[in-house]
Amino acid sequence: MNHLDFSLPIRLFSILLLLCSGAAVQAAGKIPFQPLDVFDLQWVSDPQISPDGKTIAYTRRGYDIMTDGGRSSIWLIDADGDNHQPLTGSADHSASPRWSPDGDRLAYVSSQNGRRQIHIRWLATGRDTAITQLQSSPGSLTWSPDGQYLAFTQFIPGSREPLAKSLNKPRGAEWAEAPEVYQDLWYRSDSAGFLKPGYSQIFVVSAIGGMPVQLTDKEVSHGGRLAWNKAASAIYFSANYADDWQHDMTESDIYRVDVASREVTRITDRDGRDSSPQVSPDGRWLAYLGNDDKGKYQDARLYVTSVEEYEPRQLSNLDRPVTGFEWGADSKSLYISYEADSVSKVGRLSMKGDLVDLASGLGGASVGRPYSSADFSVSRNGVLAHDLTESEQPANLAVTTGKRTRKLTDLNADMLSVRDVADAESMTFRSSHDGLEIQGWIIKPPGFDPTRQYPLILEIHGGPHTAYGDYFSAELQLYAAAGYVVLYTNPRGSTSYGEDFALKIYHDYPGHDYDDLMSGVDAMLATGYIDEKNLFVTGGSGGGILTAWIVTRTDRFRAAVSQKPVINWFTHTLVADIGSFFWPNWFADKPWENPAAYMNKSPVTFVQNVKTPTMLITGERDWRTPMSESEQFYQGLQMNKVPSALVRIKDAGHSIAARPSNMLNKVMHVLGWFDKYKLKDEQEAKTDD
Repeated sequence: MNHLDFSLPIRLFSILLLLCSGAAVQAAGKIPFQPLDVFDLQWVSDPQISPDGKTIAYTRRGYDIMTDGGRSSIWLIDADGDNHQPLTGSADHSASPRWSPDGDRLAYVSSQNGRRQIHIRWLATGRDTAITQLQSSPGSLTWSPDGQYLAFTQFIPGSREPLAKSLNKPRGAEWAEAPEVYQDLWYRSDSAGFLKPGYSQIFVVSAIGGMPVQLTDKEVSHGGRLAWNKAASAIYFSANYADDWQHDMTESDIYRVDVASREVTRITDRDGRDSSPQVSPDGRWLAYLGNDDKGKYQDARLYVTSVEEYEPRQLSNLDRPVTGFEWGADSKSLYISYEADSVSKVGRLSMKGDLVDLASGLGGASVGRPYSSADFSVSRNGVLAHDLTESEQPANLAVTTGKRTRKLTDLNADMLSVRDVADAESMTFRSSHDGLEIQGWIIKPPGFDPTRQYPLILEIHGGPHTAYGDYFSAELQLYAAAGYVVLYTNPRGSTSYGEDFALKIYHDYPGHDYDDLMSGVDAMLATGYIDEKNLFVTGGSGGGILTAWIVTRTDRFRAAVSQKPVINWFTHTLVADIGSFFWPNWFADKPWENPAAYMNKSPVTFVQNVKTPTMLITGERDWRTPMSESEQFYQGLQMNKVPSALVRIKDAGHSIAARPSNMLNKVMHVLGWFDKYKLKDEQEAKTDD
């Protein structure tokens, strides 16, 4: 029987130290990226440019090595790069800066006084005060056009009617806790665990403080973007007001609530998701993101309609997902962010649907793994503030005027001066299944020598309807620093390549994405610098599913690590927090209506084929792909005497990397498992000795 070797992380740290002190030391004294360097990373998020285009407020994020969590502060910088200074301290955990309409004040959310409250900073005097005393964290902070009010959302606790009469226990008796009773389809959520009764509601509060006024009270969650009308008399929002809203998580509509009467009016009316409303500066138009409910993936599109009469018109026609938008000051155009072939861009879209690209290469806020993203804002005179990605470091801040982009920050310059961080090299190859072109990236170890042969890690993204790209990834950098070449790709099912590409796995997942991934490995072997006897595979969530699927179909890999996978689609649909959302995307029927379809796509069905040493890693509070999924595969492997290990990450949900130490624990166990089964050449063997 094979058990987890707890000496593996210690042994790997020793290997990393040897790499740093020996042959891997690079020119100019640089050494490879180190595990604890994660705590020194800093990155930009949520850049907000002032109305006059002269100043940018952004949230500066990083990790705290002592509290093992995130830290954030708000910084200001002139649009020309001057006067870079903090507005709040990192210990205040401040975020969500929002400029007042005239630019004289900045609203933000901070926990300076213990609980997260809305603060106002008067820029001319530097005076600052909390204007709320909320019991729950505020979200979706939005100024009214006249600068007199702020709208926001806040969770309001509810109550449950008891199903049984409480018994009076004798004084001093130690009875068991009262049972928890749930009667909702959605009764637990990943990381949050079992849900408390209550819903997020919409509030308004005076910009000089006072009692927040609750505008909505329907027992559904009100979240996402809020938008005032021009007269500051009503607020647009998105929600699902259907009586059976929990049974259709792909549905939402745009509503309007009157501030004075609190009357709610439905604006959009179709099957599908409408969200992120925003009113044009002249007050005439309402724009929002939407897609139809076809029971399968569809890119988000931009729609506009008159605020007087609902006559929706699709404005974007990109065959690529629109991820965000802002109105231009003239109300005749919109600035949109979208993803095309894994690259995040911003363009200006006219009311006729004509698009002019302005900036490219946005993103870089994922940090753990190289997922695509974009964050931007636009001033009244058309100056863009946005994040900027580089595969060597997380997001920085940039401005674009016209089509000229200027990088304003270099937050990790000190680290890059002493660390050898690898650039990601783009590649394309054809799938052996049908010749479909697949994009991928290669990260090479420090001191890479093309005349040598290196072990390969195939790293697979989750989703599966997401995309990797040329973005920084702490996890993949650590794999490369340990001496591995890393390949990551966007197989069929990934987004940003068009809907047809994403839908090639519709009701066929896992499927021919397996062929795409194996073709990527074959393309790497053709380079000549990959050791075909030292191939390894890992991935998380959707990548965990595919990792488990791969080892049931081939034994070409020396070892595998399946992170937070789905192993049994039948059980997963019934125990995951949003299982009712998953099944229509992957299957035509509910589990009991066609169990064979579910089992034919479940790695556990084919566990008897596995010969590859396989580790499973899952967070103990993961309800998206619960621990029970990993345990099924682990038990099957153990019964078949396949070398295997089960790693239970403490205090972690589906996002294991939410705590940096857990991210590092995950990386070190992956590398430890691979090192255990790697065939070593003579030079490495001498180094180990």
